[in-house]
Amino acid sequence: MTGAPGAARPEVHAASGKRLGASHPRQEGPTDLRLVPPALAAWATAALTLNAPAGWGVGVMAVALGLGVLLLWVRRLAWPRVSVAAVLLCVAAAAASAGLHGADLRRGPVPELARQYATATAEVELTSDPRLTRPRVIGDRTTRTAVLINAEVRRVQAGGAVAAVTRTPVLMVVDASEGSPWLRLLPSTRLRVNARLAPTLTGGDRTAAVLRVRGGTAPKVVESASAAQRFAGRLRAGLREATDGLPADARALLPGLVVGDTSRITPELDEAFKETDLAHTLAVSGSNLTIILVLLIGPPGTARLVERRGLAPRLGLSLRTTALCGGALTLAFVVVCRPDPSVLRAAACGAVVLLALATGRRRSLVPALATAVLLLVLFDPWLARSYGFVLSVLATGALLMLAPRWSAALRRRGVGPRWAEAVAAAAAAQAVCAPVVVVLSSRVSLVAVPCNLLAEVAVAPATVLGFAALATAPVAMPVAKVLAWCASWPAGWIADIARTGAALPGAGIDWPGSWAGAGLLALLTLAALLVGRRLWRHPWWCGVGALLLVLAVVQPPPLVRVIRGWPPPGWQLVMCDVGQGDAAVLAAGEGAGVVVDAGPDPELVDHCLRTLGITRIPLVVLTHFHADHVAGLPGVLRGRAVGAIETTGHEEPVEQAEFVRRQAAARGVPVTRAVAGERRRTGALSWEVLWPPPSPAPEPEGPNDASVTLLAEMAGMRVLLLGDLEPPAQRALLSSPAGGLLGGVDVLKVAHHGSAYQDPELIRGAAPRLALISAGEGNPYGHPAPGTVAALRAQGAAVLRTDEDGALAVVGEGGELRVAGD
Repeated sequence: MTGAPGAARPEVHAASGKRLGASHPRQEGPTDLRLVPPALAAWATAALTLNAPAGWGVGVMAVALGLGVLLLWVRRLAWPRVSVAAVLLCVAAAAASAGLHGADLRRGPVPELARQYATATAEVELTSDPRLTRPRVIGDRTTRTAVLINAEVRRVQAGGAVAAVTRTPVLMVVDASEGSPWLRLLPSTRLRVNARLAPTLTGGDRTAAVLRVRGGTAPKVVESASAAQRFAGRLRAGLREATDGLPADARALLPGLVVGDTSRITPELDEAFKETDLAHTLAVSGSNLTIILVLLIGPPGTARLVERRGLAPRLGLSLRTTALCGGALTLAFVVVCRPDPSVLRAAACGAVVLLALATGRRRSLVPALATAVLLLVLFDPWLARSYGFVLSVLATGALLMLAPRWSAALRRRGVGPRWAEAVAAAAAAQAVCAPVVVVLSSRVSLVAVPCNLLAEVAVAPATVLGFAALATAPVAMPVAKVLAWCASWPAGWIADIARTGAALPGAGIDWPGSWAGAGLLALLTLAALLVGRRLWRHPWWCGVGALLLVLAVVQPPPLVRVIRGWPPPGWQLVMCDVGQGDAAVLAAGEGAGVVVDAGPDPELVDHCLRTLGITRIPLVVLTHFHADHVAGLPGVLRGRAVGAIETTGHEEPVEQAEFVRRQAAARGVPVTRAVAGERRRTGALSWEVLWPPPSPAPEPEGPNDASVTLLAEMAGMRVLLLGDLEPPAQRALLSSPAGGLLGGVDVLKVAHHGSAYQDPELIRGAAPRLALISAGEGNPYGHPAPGTVAALRAQGAAVLRTDEDGALAVVGEGGELRVAGD
């Protein structure tokens, strides 16, 4: 080949960005997509035929198989018969596999017993780790916790019938709480249980029935777990022990990062990770395996070179031995992290990414991904309906197809290679996965890309150090504790990123959680990409767009106040909209407020306090321990300086009183008891406790009648907050020494969400100018009662309610009184 001096270098060298060109040039052809149609066809077939009648599955399999064989037999067709035949044969295989797996839900005696709600003795084999449910707030109570375990019924006997041998997947629900021996069981353990069977509430998953087991007794073990599961259990227990002395976030997060153990993740931390789209770090993913294998084989494109890197060449391992070690690591990863479908999916997707790192060739990666999808769907057709599987495949596909192109575009515009790759990977994965995530969360995160970029730098060191602690814990616990302590720094960084991102006022926007909403988001994402591609040529417009996005996420209070008019200047009292519950804020200076009750949801009360700009809380008053008043306490404490928590002396329900003490102790906040006659002041705000008296009279009939009642004064305004007092306590309050202070209040926080149980004399005596009612829209209790609203209005009060008017802010000074809604 000849050419003039100075002629243009080959494209592969010019694109390297180096003066001497690429040291290992590689020119690749177009992406090979031939295996993609068969994989997608098998995926769709499995998803559609799992619950189809057996005849439909057999028909689809027979027709697809016949047509496929016919196409391979007839060779005179000019069009791509082999490709179409491959698609049809994959459809036939997927229909056969899905039919066999779907039949597991219909065969045997278990489905019929479930339809009869029968009680039976069953021998079951556990197929997952036990997991403890989180209590939910229903009305003024929280639901009891339970242990959920996936299992297979191997033998069942009901009544006087002969025991039947079967193999039916079920979900076991055990009435148990934290610390239960049921939580220490390992997969592959066989138990004998007495349970009531019930059909599943929703179809479409791999559960034929629900087994309800009373948890009062210890589990009856028929056969211990396998040796592999016992070994994995010791490793996981060792990692938990090694992390026991770490800060709370690192202690909870590290086992999740390493082996997917999320048992210590608190609800607020879990919500922060979901809000920032970092939840994938709490589950075992392909990236975990990739990080460990890269440590073995070295960085991208060097595994097959003489100058290969990683630990393998330093240990003198040949390529073949390195491959065997990689396989052994993959097998150990699957065993330790449990061989359930999510881990198998992670191992397959991690192997695909490993292929990219080992070969440096992108052409071979899409066929490898398609092969992994095809084999996994044929092996376990239920993956075809798994959202986690969809997200894994989409994210991996985005990294293979979109990220390299976007990275190259960024490098052409002067962005450094490392930054270009990181930004392109995070943006591509977010763009492709967001429409699926919105179906699950009904929310679009605006901080996902920057949070993932900031967290990514800590994932690898936390994972590597965490696996090192996992491996050394059984033999050298002090060393494991040191390694876990080192891993706690990057793990804590990831948790801080999640909490900080989630705390931003505009971290996310609500979105329709349906497939129509997902389609709309996909179209808007595509439009944004097309517009952004044109705007990239105009730096000023890009800067303006970035500034607007930052303002939308950060939402500086002065700007928000100008645009939305919320919160109104000079607000004195805000009734937060927290659904069916109570949460009020009394202004106590710039950025400070006294919080009265916390509502049922930490996220709702936290959002209310953030919009008000509250960063300092001298006192939190919890009027009583019902869940609709205290369950949101973690949201009040989140990221704020809290002086103390004051509660009633009537500590019922006991579990909610213990919950408050645990939350306060975890953050070092003292808890005190409110007593009638107590007076306090902070800034221009002063208040007096009117109820309960030191010795309640009459004895409270329940937590409502022991509610802390406050009379607050600020800016010449008198506010009476009654908690959930009911008529007996209301009458006792009127006849108490504090009864003389109740007359002529400006604002009344109506007791018990405006229920029908009110004392007319108290309403007449208070004679409020404004009555505020906190109630949830469409609540099943009929709050507020029409009679209560009518009685208040008959006394001349203006009545406003959060279920209709949203959050309410009272503004006023002296005789002037004005209310603004959010």
